[in-house]
Amino acid sequence: MDAPQPSGAEASAKVIDGKLVAQQIREEIAAEVSRMKDAIGAVPGLAVILVGDRKDSATYVRNKKKACEAAGINSFEVRLQEDSAEAEVLKHIAAFNDDPAVHGILVQLPLPKHMNEENVLNAVSIEKDVDGFHPLNIGRLAMRGRDPLFVPCTPKGCIELLRRSGVQISGKRAVVIGRSNIVGMPAALLLQREDATVTIVHSRTKNPEEIVKQADIVVSAVGQSNMVRGSWLKPGAVVIDVGINAVEDASCSRGYKLVGDVCYEEASKVASAVTPVPGGVGPMTIAMLLSNTLASAKRIHNFQ
Repeated sequence: MDAPQPSGAEASAKVIDGKLVAQQIREEIAAEVSRMKDAIGAVPGLAVILVGDRKDSATYVRNKKKACEAAGINSFEVRLQEDSAEAEVLKHIAAFNDDPAVHGILVQLPLPKHMNEENVLNAVSIEKDVDGFHPLNIGRLAMRGRDPLFVPCTPKGCIELLRRSGVQISGKRAVVIGRSNIVGMPAALLLQREDATVTIVHSRTKNPEEIVKQADIVVSAVGQSNMVRGSWLKPGAVVIDVGINAVEDASCSRGYKLVGDVCYEEASKVASAVTPVPGGVGPMTIAMLLSNTLASAKRIHNFQ
């Protein structure tokens, strides 16, 4: 999508509606789940393990459960106390690894400090790693000519938003802000797979705004409210904002509002298309989780 250049300060970017796209994807998944059930009597199953009582994590898990129900996917859930032993988590992962009714296993991050995240994630069977965090899946994602069994949900959602919005990725300059294992790094690998020329900007980068200004596509996943200003963006760039940051706002009933990494008001005057926060990348993450779970069930049951 080569958008016309905005003329004047009033020009406003196309809003990439993640809620709408995610809803379409969830309807497609529900139809496939029902076709699979009718054809072979099997239903995809997703197991979630939640340790501790972080409010945000509990909210995510509740939303995942609701989304599974709506798509006809079975959901299994284990909730453990904050002070549980790591061995307890590993025991539940082993049981889900062996359970033929479970096609995807998700350990809700972050884990409590006393647990080794790497040990826990490595314990999930690669065939059921619907989060795409297993080192073998990430390794295959990084290599040309290899395909991971699963791609991490949030970056996969970013690419899907670009595709379904008609944005051309091949040959474009893309900048990813942030290099986390969960979003930044896999997002950069995925953009590279789509033949973009990719630069990663991180906390040690000198003159980040100069680098961002060269990008046709900007994916920001850094977790700093309104860090990316309109002046950082090339006119006509496409902006995917992964950040979800709570900032105090007395005018909101909750006392805070959610904003992205990108200053939305400024960006929408410069960019050709931009994702809002909330309602952009967020809903896509759960849609991609359902998509990965369905793909896993199809693979395990050899169902086309």
